[in-house]
Amino acid sequence: MSLITTTPELAAFCARQKGAAFVTVDTEFMRERTFWPKLCLVQVGGADESVAIDPLAEGIDLTPLFDLMNDVSILKVFHAARQDVEIFYNLTGRVPTPMFDTQVAAMVCGYGESASYETLASSLANAKIDKSSRFTDWAHRPLSEKQITYALGDVIYLRDVYTRLKTMLEKNNRIEWVQEEMAVLTSLETYAINPRSAWKRLKLRTDKPRLCALVQELAAWRENEAQRINVPRSRVLRDEALLEIAYHPPQVAGDLARIRGLSNGFAESRQGQEILHAVATALALPNDQCPTGEERRHVPNGIGAVIDLLKVLLKQVSEEHGVATKLIATTDDLEDIAMSDNADSPALRGWRRELFGNLAVALKRGEVVMGLSGKKVVLSPATSS
Repeated sequence: MSLITTTPELAAFCARQKGAAFVTVDTEFMRERTFWPKLCLVQVGGADESVAIDPLAEGIDLTPLFDLMNDVSILKVFHAARQDVEIFYNLTGRVPTPMFDTQVAAMVCGYGESASYETLASSLANAKIDKSSRFTDWAHRPLSEKQITYALGDVIYLRDVYTRLKTMLEKNNRIEWVQEEMAVLTSLETYAINPRSAWKRLKLRTDKPRLCALVQELAAWRENEAQRINVPRSRVLRDEALLEIAYHPPQVAGDLARIRGLSNGFAESRQGQEILHAVATALALPNDQCPTGEERRHVPNGIGAVIDLLKVLLKQVSEEHGVATKLIATTDDLEDIAMSDNADSPALRGWRRELFGNLAVALKRGEVVMGLSGKKVVLSPATSS
Protein backbone atom coordinates (compact mmCIF):
# COMPACT_ATOMS: atom_id res chain seq x y z
CA MET A 1 0.00 0.00 0.00
CA SER A 2 1.35 3.42 -0.97
CA LEU A 3 -0.04 5.34 1.98
CA ILE A 4 1.76 8.43 3.24
CA THR A 5 1.17 9.27 6.90
CA THR A 6 4.15 11.46 7.85
CA THR A 7 5.45 14.85 6.80
CA PRO A 8 8.93 13.58 5.77
CA GLU A 9 7.36 10.95 3.50
CA LEU A 10 5.10 13.58 1.96
CA ALA A 11 7.94 16.07 1.46
CA ALA A 12 10.07 13.40 -0.20
CA PHE A 13 7.31 12.37 -2.58
CA CYS A 14 6.53 15.97 -3.56
CA ALA A 15 10.22 16.66 -4.11
CA ARG A 16 10.36 13.73 -6.53
CA GLN A 17 7.66 15.40 -8.63
CA LYS A 18 9.80 18.47 -9.33
CA GLY A 19 10.20 18.87 -13.06
CA ALA A 20 7.21 16.66 -13.89
CA ALA A 21 5.05 17.81 -16.79
CA PHE A 22 1.90 16.88 -14.87
CA VAL A 23 0.51 15.05 -11.86
CA THR A 24 -2.92 13.48 -11.49
CA VAL A 25 -4.98 14.40 -8.42
CA ASP A 26 -8.12 13.19 -6.67
CA THR A 27 -9.58 13.43 -3.18
CA GLU A 28 -11.90 11.49 -0.92
CA PHE A 29 -13.99 13.51 1.50
CA MET A 30 -17.10 13.44 3.67
CA ARG A 31 -19.67 16.24 3.88
CA GLU A 32 -23.02 14.62 4.63
CA ARG A 33 -23.00 15.96 8.20
CA THR A 34 -20.92 19.11 7.80
CA PHE A 35 -21.00 22.38 5.90
CA TRP A 36 -17.31 22.22 5.04
CA PRO A 37 -16.14 19.02 3.32
CA LYS A 38 -13.88 16.96 5.57
CA LEU A 39 -10.79 15.97 3.61
CA CYS A 40 -10.06 12.30 4.29
CA LEU A 41 -7.57 11.30 1.60
CA VAL A 42 -5.59 12.89 -1.24
CA GLN A 43 -4.32 10.78 -4.12
CA VAL A 44 -1.54 12.06 -6.35
CA GLY A 45 -0.09 10.26 -9.34
CA GLY A 46 3.35 11.06 -10.64
CA ALA A 47 5.03 9.68 -13.74
CA ASP A 48 6.41 6.61 -11.96
CA GLU A 49 4.54 6.37 -8.66
CA SER A 50 1.15 7.07 -7.14
CA VAL A 51 0.43 7.65 -3.47
CA ALA A 52 -2.47 8.18 -1.12
CA ILE A 53 -1.85 10.91 1.44
CA ASP A 54 -3.64 10.67 4.79
CA PRO A 55 -4.51 14.22 5.94
CA LEU A 56 -5.99 12.77 9.15
CA ALA A 57 -2.71 11.16 10.21
CA GLU A 58 -1.48 12.54 13.53
CA GLY A 59 1.05 15.34 13.15
CA ILE A 60 1.15 15.41 9.34
CA ASP A 61 1.81 18.81 7.74
CA LEU A 62 0.28 19.14 4.27
CA THR A 63 2.42 22.14 3.26
CA PRO A 64 4.53 20.14 0.76
CA LEU A 65 1.31 18.99 -0.94
CA PHE A 66 -0.06 22.53 -1.09
CA ASP A 67 3.24 23.75 -2.52
CA LEU A 68 2.99 21.08 -5.21
CA MET A 69 -0.57 22.17 -6.04
CA ASN A 70 0.63 25.77 -6.36
CA ASP A 71 3.67 24.97 -8.53
CA VAL A 72 2.80 26.71 -11.79
CA SER A 73 5.33 24.63 -13.73
CA ILE A 74 3.37 21.41 -13.13
CA LEU A 75 -0.04 20.76 -14.64
CA LYS A 76 -2.59 19.33 -12.20
CA VAL A 77 -4.96 16.85 -13.85
CA PHE A 78 -8.36 16.15 -12.24
CA HIS A 79 -11.56 14.46 -13.32
CA ALA A 80 -14.70 16.49 -12.50
CA ALA A 81 -12.46 18.89 -10.62
CA ARG A 82 -14.84 21.32 -8.99
CA GLN A 83 -15.39 19.66 -5.60
CA ASP A 84 -11.76 18.61 -5.28
CA VAL A 85 -10.58 22.13 -6.07
CA GLU A 86 -13.09 23.60 -3.63
CA ILE A 87 -11.40 21.63 -0.85
CA PHE A 88 -7.96 23.02 -1.69
CA TYR A 89 -9.43 26.52 -1.88
CA ASN A 90 -11.09 26.14 1.54
CA LEU A 91 -7.84 24.92 3.09
CA THR A 92 -5.43 27.38 1.50
CA GLY A 93 -7.38 30.19 -0.15
CA ARG A 94 -5.73 29.22 -3.44
CA VAL A 95 -6.67 27.11 -6.45
CA PRO A 96 -4.33 24.48 -7.97
CA THR A 97 -2.95 25.95 -11.19
CA PRO A 98 -2.50 25.25 -13.99
CA MET A 99 -5.29 22.70 -14.23
CA PHE A 100 -6.80 20.21 -16.67
CA ASP A 101 -10.21 18.58 -16.18
CA THR A 102 -10.63 15.33 -18.10
CA GLN A 103 -14.42 15.48 -17.82
CA VAL A 104 -14.47 18.81 -19.65
CA ALA A 105 -11.98 17.52 -22.20
CA ALA A 106 -14.15 14.45 -22.75
CA MET A 107 -17.11 16.70 -23.54
CA VAL A 108 -15.03 18.27 -26.31
CA CYS A 109 -13.87 14.88 -27.59
CA GLY A 110 -17.23 13.23 -28.18
CA TYR A 111 -17.81 11.42 -24.87
CA GLY A 112 -21.13 13.05 -24.09
CA GLU A 113 -22.44 15.47 -21.48
CA SER A 114 -20.83 14.17 -18.27
CA ALA A 115 -18.58 11.22 -18.97
CA SER A 116 -17.77 9.28 -15.80
CA TYR A 117 -14.24 8.41 -14.81
CA GLU A 118 -15.12 4.72 -15.08
CA THR A 119 -16.24 5.22 -18.70
CA LEU A 120 -13.06 7.04 -19.67
CA ALA A 121 -10.79 4.64 -17.79
CA SER A 122 -12.40 1.72 -19.60
CA SER A 123 -12.32 3.36 -23.03
CA LEU A 124 -8.95 5.09 -22.90
CA ALA A 125 -6.91 3.11 -20.35
CA ASN A 126 -8.45 -0.35 -20.78
CA ALA A 127 -9.10 -0.43 -17.04
CA LYS A 128 -12.02 -1.80 -15.08
CA ILE A 129 -12.79 0.18 -11.91
CA ASP A 130 -14.13 -1.65 -8.86
CA LYS A 131 -16.82 0.72 -7.54
CA SER A 132 -17.54 -1.21 -4.33
CA SER A 133 -15.45 1.13 -2.14
CA ARG A 134 -16.85 4.38 -3.52
CA PHE A 135 -19.29 5.05 -0.69
CA THR A 136 -17.25 3.72 2.21
CA ASP A 137 -16.56 5.81 5.32
CA TRP A 138 -13.33 7.55 4.31
CA ALA A 139 -12.99 9.18 7.73
CA HIS A 140 -12.75 5.83 9.53
CA ARG A 141 -9.27 4.64 10.46
CA PRO A 142 -7.47 2.46 9.69
CA LEU A 143 -8.16 2.48 5.96
CA SER A 144 -8.32 -0.96 4.40
CA GLU A 145 -6.03 -2.12 1.62
CA LYS A 146 -9.10 -2.39 -0.62
CA GLN A 147 -10.00 1.26 0.02
CA ILE A 148 -6.49 2.46 -0.77
CA THR A 149 -6.27 0.35 -3.93
CA TYR A 150 -9.59 1.78 -5.10
CA ALA A 151 -8.49 5.34 -4.30
CA LEU A 152 -5.17 4.98 -6.12
CA GLY A 153 -7.01 3.76 -9.21
CA ASP A 154 -8.52 7.23 -9.51
CA VAL A 155 -5.10 8.71 -10.29
CA ILE A 156 -3.22 5.77 -11.83
CA TYR A 157 -5.53 5.37 -14.85
CA LEU A 158 -6.09 9.11 -15.04
CA ARG A 159 -2.59 9.43 -16.48
CA ASP A 160 -3.54 7.48 -19.61
CA VAL A 161 -6.94 9.17 -19.80
CA TYR A 162 -5.26 12.57 -19.80
CA THR A 163 -2.54 11.77 -22.33
CA ARG A 164 -5.00 10.26 -24.80
CA LEU A 165 -7.51 13.08 -24.47
CA LYS A 166 -4.68 15.57 -24.92
CA THR A 167 -3.64 13.81 -28.13
CA MET A 168 -7.21 14.01 -29.43
CA LEU A 169 -7.46 17.70 -28.57
CA GLU A 170 -4.17 18.48 -30.31
CA LYS A 171 -5.19 16.50 -33.37
CA ASN A 172 -8.47 18.45 -33.63
CA ASN A 173 -6.96 21.81 -32.63
CA ARG A 174 -9.22 22.01 -29.59
CA ILE A 175 -6.75 22.48 -26.75
CA GLU A 176 -7.73 26.16 -26.49
CA TRP A 177 -11.38 25.17 -26.09
CA VAL A 178 -10.58 23.29 -22.90
CA GLN A 179 -8.26 26.04 -21.68
CA GLU A 180 -11.14 28.49 -22.01
CA GLU A 181 -13.22 26.32 -19.70
CA MET A 182 -10.33 25.97 -17.25
CA ALA A 183 -10.35 29.74 -16.76
CA VAL A 184 -13.65 29.32 -14.88
CA LEU A 185 -12.40 26.41 -12.78
CA THR A 186 -9.23 28.24 -11.75
CA SER A 187 -10.99 31.51 -10.87
CA LEU A 188 -11.12 32.25 -7.14
CA GLU A 189 -14.59 33.74 -7.66
CA THR A 190 -15.89 30.28 -8.54
CA TYR A 191 -15.24 29.06 -4.99
CA ALA A 192 -15.68 32.15 -2.83
CA ILE A 193 -18.81 31.94 -0.67
CA ASN A 194 -20.61 35.24 -0.11
CA PRO A 195 -23.44 34.80 2.44
CA ARG A 196 -25.18 37.86 0.98
CA SER A 197 -25.50 35.98 -2.30
CA ALA A 198 -26.71 32.71 -0.76
CA TRP A 199 -30.36 33.56 -1.46
CA LYS A 200 -29.73 33.16 -5.19
CA ARG A 201 -29.39 29.41 -4.66
CA LEU A 202 -33.15 29.34 -4.11
CA LYS A 203 -33.78 30.74 -7.62
CA LEU A 204 -36.64 32.89 -6.40
CA ARG A 205 -38.76 34.12 -9.30
CA THR A 206 -40.78 37.08 -8.13
CA ASP A 207 -41.28 40.74 -8.88
CA LYS A 208 -41.68 41.59 -5.18
CA PRO A 209 -38.48 43.29 -3.92
CA ARG A 210 -39.56 43.11 -0.25
CA LEU A 211 -39.94 39.34 -0.49
CA CYS A 212 -36.48 39.18 -2.07
CA ALA A 213 -35.06 41.23 0.80
CA LEU A 214 -36.56 38.84 3.34
CA VAL A 215 -35.17 35.78 1.55
CA GLN A 216 -31.77 37.45 1.23
CA GLU A 217 -31.52 38.25 4.95
CA LEU A 218 -32.75 34.82 6.03
CA ALA A 219 -30.47 32.97 3.63
CA ALA A 220 -27.47 35.08 4.70
CA TRP A 221 -28.20 34.32 8.34
CA ARG A 222 -28.53 30.59 7.58
CA GLU A 223 -25.29 30.56 5.57
CA ASN A 224 -23.33 32.22 8.36
CA GLU A 225 -24.86 29.98 11.01
CA ALA A 226 -24.21 26.80 9.00
CA GLN A 227 -20.59 27.81 8.50
CA ARG A 228 -20.17 28.78 12.16
CA ILE A 229 -21.36 25.46 13.56
CA ASN A 230 -20.23 23.46 10.48
CA VAL A 231 -23.46 21.68 9.60
CA PRO A 232 -25.39 21.46 6.31
CA ARG A 233 -27.73 24.36 5.60
CA SER A 234 -30.79 22.13 5.93
CA ARG A 235 -29.76 21.22 9.49
CA VAL A 236 -30.06 24.91 10.40
CA LEU A 237 -33.23 25.74 8.47
CA ARG A 238 -34.83 23.88 5.60
CA ASP A 239 -35.53 25.73 2.36
CA GLU A 240 -39.28 25.24 2.80
CA ALA A 241 -39.26 26.78 6.25
CA LEU A 242 -37.05 29.67 5.12
CA LEU A 243 -39.45 30.55 2.30
CA GLU A 244 -42.47 30.17 4.57
CA ILE A 245 -40.93 32.68 6.98
CA ALA A 246 -40.28 35.07 4.09
CA TYR A 247 -43.85 34.79 2.79
CA HIS A 248 -45.35 35.21 6.27
CA PRO A 249 -42.87 37.41 8.20
CA PRO A 250 -43.13 36.73 11.94
CA GLN A 251 -43.03 39.63 14.37
CA VAL A 252 -42.61 37.70 17.61
CA ALA A 253 -41.53 34.24 18.73
CA GLY A 254 -45.14 33.04 18.81
CA ASP A 255 -45.53 33.86 15.13
CA LEU A 256 -42.31 32.02 14.33
CA ALA A 257 -43.45 28.93 16.25
CA ARG A 258 -46.50 28.66 14.00
CA ILE A 259 -44.27 28.15 10.95
CA ARG A 260 -44.58 24.53 9.86
CA GLY A 261 -41.61 22.48 10.99
CA LEU A 262 -40.51 24.89 13.72
CA SER A 263 -41.12 24.34 17.41
CA ASN A 264 -41.79 26.65 20.34
CA GLY A 265 -38.34 25.80 21.65
CA PHE A 266 -36.69 26.83 18.40
CA ALA A 267 -38.67 30.07 18.25
CA GLU A 268 -37.52 30.99 21.75
CA SER A 269 -33.90 29.97 21.14
CA ARG A 270 -30.98 32.13 20.12
CA GLN A 271 -31.44 31.03 16.53
CA GLY A 272 -35.12 31.95 16.65
CA GLN A 273 -34.32 35.41 17.97
CA GLU A 274 -31.70 35.90 15.27
CA ILE A 275 -34.25 34.95 12.61
CA LEU A 276 -36.68 37.51 13.99
CA HIS A 277 -33.88 40.08 13.85
CA ALA A 278 -33.15 39.16 10.22
CA VAL A 279 -36.83 39.57 9.37
CA ALA A 280 -36.96 42.96 11.09
CA THR A 281 -33.84 44.07 9.21
CA ALA A 282 -35.38 43.11 5.87
CA LEU A 283 -38.67 44.84 6.65
CA ALA A 284 -36.84 48.03 7.60
CA LEU A 285 -34.76 48.12 4.41
CA PRO A 286 -35.62 51.12 2.18
CA ASN A 287 -37.51 50.14 -0.95
CA ASP A 288 -34.75 51.28 -3.26
CA GLN A 289 -32.24 49.01 -1.49
CA CYS A 290 -34.28 45.82 -1.81
CA PRO A 291 -32.82 43.26 -4.23
CA THR A 292 -34.79 41.83 -7.14
CA GLY A 293 -35.30 38.20 -8.01
CA GLU A 294 -34.38 36.44 -11.21
CA GLU A 295 -36.14 38.11 -14.09
CA ARG A 296 -38.64 35.92 -15.80
CA ARG A 297 -37.38 35.39 -19.31
CA HIS A 298 -39.86 36.93 -21.72
CA VAL A 299 -39.82 35.06 -24.99
CA PRO A 300 -41.92 36.93 -27.57
CA ASN A 301 -44.78 35.09 -29.22
CA GLY A 302 -43.96 33.61 -32.58
CA ILE A 303 -40.34 32.58 -32.03
CA GLY A 304 -40.97 29.22 -30.39
CA ALA A 305 -40.53 27.50 -33.74
CA VAL A 306 -37.24 29.36 -34.26
CA ILE A 307 -35.95 28.07 -30.92
CA ASP A 308 -36.99 24.54 -31.83
CA LEU A 309 -35.16 24.87 -35.14
CA LEU A 310 -32.02 26.06 -33.34
CA LYS A 311 -32.26 23.05 -31.01
CA VAL A 312 -32.20 20.75 -34.04
CA LEU A 313 -29.21 22.66 -35.42
CA LEU A 314 -27.42 22.39 -32.07
CA LYS A 315 -27.99 18.64 -31.97
CA GLN A 316 -26.74 18.28 -35.52
CA VAL A 317 -23.58 20.30 -34.84
CA SER A 318 -22.97 18.41 -31.60
CA GLU A 319 -23.17 15.03 -33.30
CA GLU A 320 -21.17 16.08 -36.34
CA HIS A 321 -18.28 17.52 -34.34
CA GLY A 322 -18.45 15.26 -31.29
CA VAL A 323 -18.90 18.06 -28.75
CA ALA A 324 -21.47 17.89 -25.92
CA THR A 325 -24.48 20.10 -26.61
CA LYS A 326 -24.47 21.71 -23.16
CA LEU A 327 -20.89 22.82 -23.68
CA ILE A 328 -21.81 24.55 -26.94
CA ALA A 329 -25.03 26.32 -25.97
CA THR A 330 -27.74 26.34 -23.31
CA THR A 331 -31.48 26.81 -23.75
CA ASP A 332 -31.05 30.43 -22.65
CA ASP A 333 -28.41 30.88 -25.36
CA LEU A 334 -30.80 29.55 -28.00
CA GLU A 335 -33.57 31.86 -26.80
CA ASP A 336 -31.20 34.84 -26.87
CA ILE A 337 -30.06 34.06 -30.42
CA ALA A 338 -33.66 33.52 -31.54
CA MET A 339 -34.48 37.03 -30.30
CA SER A 340 -31.33 38.77 -31.60
CA ASP A 341 -28.55 38.04 -34.07
CA ASN A 342 -26.26 40.14 -31.86
CA ALA A 343 -27.22 38.67 -28.49
CA ASP A 344 -24.68 38.87 -25.66
CA SER A 345 -24.42 35.08 -25.51
CA PRO A 346 -21.41 32.79 -24.97
CA ALA A 347 -22.63 30.83 -28.01
CA LEU A 348 -21.82 33.87 -30.15
CA ARG A 349 -18.27 34.21 -28.86
CA GLY A 350 -14.96 32.41 -29.45
CA TRP A 351 -14.91 28.80 -30.57
CA ARG A 352 -18.63 28.40 -29.90
CA ARG A 353 -19.41 31.03 -32.52
CA GLU A 354 -17.14 29.35 -35.04
CA LEU A 355 -18.69 25.95 -34.36
CA PHE A 356 -22.36 26.88 -33.91
CA GLY A 357 -23.14 30.58 -33.52
CA ASN A 358 -22.43 31.64 -37.09
CA LEU A 359 -24.57 28.78 -38.42
CA ALA A 360 -27.38 29.67 -36.02
CA VAL A 361 -27.46 33.27 -37.22
CA ALA A 362 -27.20 32.16 -40.86
CA LEU A 363 -30.12 29.77 -40.35
CA LYS A 364 -32.23 32.56 -38.86
CA ARG A 365 -31.44 34.80 -41.81
CA GLY A 366 -32.33 32.12 -44.31
CA GLU A 367 -28.77 31.91 -45.61
CA VAL A 368 -28.62 28.17 -44.91
CA VAL A 369 -31.36 25.58 -44.82
CA MET A 370 -31.75 22.27 -43.04
CA GLY A 371 -33.00 19.15 -44.68
CA LEU A 372 -32.89 15.38 -44.47
CA SER A 373 -30.60 13.05 -46.35
CA GLY A 374 -31.86 9.63 -45.43
CA LYS A 375 -31.95 9.68 -41.64
CA LYS A 376 -29.39 12.46 -41.28
CA VAL A 377 -29.97 16.20 -40.88
CA VAL A 378 -27.86 18.14 -43.39
CA LEU A 379 -27.20 21.83 -43.99
CA SER A 380 -26.91 23.49 -47.35
CA PRO A 381 -26.70 27.07 -48.67
CA ALA A 382 -30.03 28.66 -49.43
CA THR A 383 -30.74 29.15 -53.10
CA SER A 384 -32.39 32.26 -54.51
CA SER A 385 -35.84 31.69 -55.94
